[in-house]
Amino acid sequence: MKKVALTVAVLALGLAACHKNYAENNAANETAVENNAEYDVNAASNDATAVADNALNAAGNDINAAGNTVSNASNTVANATTKTK
Repeated sequence: MKKVALTVAVLALGLAACHKNYAENNAANETAVENNAEYDVNAASNDATAVADNALNAAGNDINAAGNTVSNASNTVANATTKTK
């Protein structure tokens, strides 16, 4: 009888040890989902910022190139005018 009681006690402890705490698991899963969502939002925000920065840099470069073209054309006109006098 003692052997049976001991076996039952060991099995009960084993079951208690295996019992899952679903509330803790759910909380951990929810935290993981929130962390991953935050990571995704940050990554998307960083990508959008990088794209916007690149677009602004490209526009600035185009404006500088246009300014240089106008300046060169002005110099060409000035040089042509000076040479014809």
